[in-house]
Amino acid sequence: MAPTGVGARIDAVVARYFDGPVPEPEGLPRYVTPLPQWLENLGLRLAWPVVVVNILGTAFGFWFYAGRPLEAQPPLVEGQLGAAPLAAYPLIPDSPAATLFIALSLAAWRLEWDAEWLHTLAFFGCIKLGFWTPYVQLFLNGPEGLAAWLYWFLVLSHLAMVVEAFLIHRYADFSVRAVAVATAWYGLNDVVDYFWPVLEGPHHTVLRAEYVDGAIDHAVAAHDLAAACAVVLTVGAVFLALATRVEKLRARRDDASDG
Repeated sequence: MAPTGVGARIDAVVARYFDGPVPEPEGLPRYVTPLPQWLENLGLRLAWPVVVVNILGTAFGFWFYAGRPLEAQPPLVEGQLGAAPLAAYPLIPDSPAATLFIALSLAAWRLEWDAEWLHTLAFFGCIKLGFWTPYVQLFLNGPEGLAAWLYWFLVLSHLAMVVEAFLIHRYADFSVRAVAVATAWYGLNDVVDYFWPVLEGPHHTVLRAEYVDGAIDHAVAAHDLAAACAVVLTVGAVFLALATRVEKLRARRDDASDG
């Protein structure tokens, strides 16, 4: 049954201007597809604008991790990136990497490129960082030390990443190999962020809650809570990706038997 209501009407209006085809929904259970169909359709129709927004978000994220430099003179890279060796850079800016993954994933889908590994990395990244950052900001860091606009931008923009994650099932299958790649990457990320301080780590996003007397103290409870949340979200992303694959295969099997 076609969706109805205000959301469906919004989707219909957008479809007049962004009329590229979108994959048909497969009737998957709500626990793996929590968004209403009209919102999935809307996000997919607006894939190219969403790509642009995420590329801008990636640039903003690197600017944030570089200490928000405002002057075009050395040092251009300060902050957490500036304090880390160059070899550690791929391990540090987790949220910018996630927004880059979803931008590339949507672009690859629109260009009809086969990139299951990229789609799955995007799913993991948007689920993990989309929930982890609001949790850390709301329950560990609090608003102190950041401008109000930046604090709420971080919270709300990351929650929007969760919405993006649940668009991906419409065009990706979450193959076992792709899930293995994403699990390896985000599992490694958890290890070096919290448990194995290689390359002058740990490399998790600096928590304001870890500052004690002006210095970072990884022994405080906030560090352990952030680590626990990260690991739980990685496990949750694995479950959701594989559950989505199972439900897709089941739906296709049922369609084949009905046909």
